[in-house]
Amino acid sequence: QVQLVESGGGSVQAGGSLRLSCAASGTTVSRYYIGWFRQAPGKEREGVAAIATDGAATYADSVKGGFTISKDNAKNTLYLQIYSLKPEDTAMYYCAAADSWYVPNGLRSAEYKYWGQGTQVTVSS
Repeated sequence: QVQLVESGGGSVQAGGSLRLSCAASGTTVSRYYIGWFRQAPGKEREGVAAIATDGAATYADSVKGGFTISKDNAKNTLYLQIYSLKPEDTAMYYCAAADSWYVPNGLRSAEYKYWGQGTQVTVSS
């Protein structure tokens, strides 16, 4: 049974930083495509960043330069480092895992089979 558990969210002021974590069990981050998504109130879920088995990363244009995705294969954990947070970054952040080592579009939610429960990030101005 695959489980993804996010942590690290919180309430921060604009300009602050956070590191989100996603602990995986029942699957291995080294062998499958994994990513981060977010959903703000009243908006659709959007892909933020994804990372392939070889470590190649993909980012949404809206977060390039401000977000870094990484993974620790030994800890079976996915991370999302967020720098210079803005109020528009306020959302529930989810990690997701595909059941394949490759997906055509890592920022598309339909590519992923397994989802965590999310961790809330709230940024105040």
